[in-house]
Amino acid sequence: MRRLGGILMGLLLSACAATTHPAGPETRSPALEDDSIVTADGARLPLRSWLPPGEARAVIVAVHGMNDYSNAFDGPGKALAAKGIAVHAYDQRGFGRGPHPGRWSSTETMAADLRVVARLLAARHPGLPLYLLGESMGGAVAIEATVHAPPPEVKGVILSAPAVWGRASMPWYQRAVLWLAYQVAPGWQLTGRGLKIQPSDNIEMLRALSRDPLVIKATRVDVIRGMVDLMDAAQADAPRLPLPALLLYGAKDEIIPPEPTWAAVAALPHLGGSQRVALYANGWHMLLRDLQAQVVIDDIAAWVADRSAPLPSGADRAASGKLATLASETR
Repeated sequence: MRRLGGILMGLLLSACAATTHPAGPETRSPALEDDSIVTADGARLPLRSWLPPGEARAVIVAVHGMNDYSNAFDGPGKALAAKGIAVHAYDQRGFGRGPHPGRWSSTETMAADLRVVARLLAARHPGLPLYLLGESMGGAVAIEATVHAPPPEVKGVILSAPAVWGRASMPWYQRAVLWLAYQVAPGWQLTGRGLKIQPSDNIEMLRALSRDPLVIKATRVDVIRGMVDLMDAAQADAPRLPLPALLLYGAKDEIIPPEPTWAAVAALPHLGGSQRVALYANGWHMLLRDLQAQVVIDDIAAWVADRSAPLPSGADRAASGKLATLASETR
């Protein structure tokens, strides 16, 4: 028992230091350099681009999800580029080849980085409408970047299964476990094995992610806490989203629960006008990489071309039906 106690104490001590890496002091002007975005504090954020063969008609800045990186948009980027939309995606701090992989920066830093990236890429494509596309965690970052000091260059946001699952929507025991784990061992790494959660029906894609060394497989507790802080902010700020928006959600999503998602949808300030929702009956969490990804990509391209036209898939009508059902259940 003494030996077991010593082992446990050693584990606790080895994992007791919480570390974050928010943006540092500003020492230079942000710039686009050698396929990277260099921020004001000197952080270098690797950038990937998918450009149309001819003239672009719009620009999308894509923001990846938790433990992923810019390669998440390789398939969607190529498909959208074929439709005349230039797509750029970058590795956020703590992910991919970005600074301090496996560590969290902060909600404010992530939102500020996205505003910088949007401004620099708008300058690279003068005269073209620019949209933000955020997947999961990236959707929460896009909400925060546009609610607080919205970039004038951004004409709208596309939120794919946005991470709006904050503490207000979590059962007490999940909040308690996260609080205790952070207090005791913020450096512990969790893998999620055994949870039996399926993020997509595209099994070959999931296997490729498991082999990709840049996809993070084990997550520190302090990173999870930072992610929940970000979701808290996005959940609270969704009702203040000022820009035109297209929110995409899959009925089979096992990552972001439906209750907080539909609550965030119902709270959108311009729902039914410049802000619209699409519900995919066969969609999972990774909508842009599911087996039916092309259906979602076609809807995104159609919305970028005409934000008031019906979506080709009819997913906007499905979402309207879902919202009507939820409204009748609450009466």
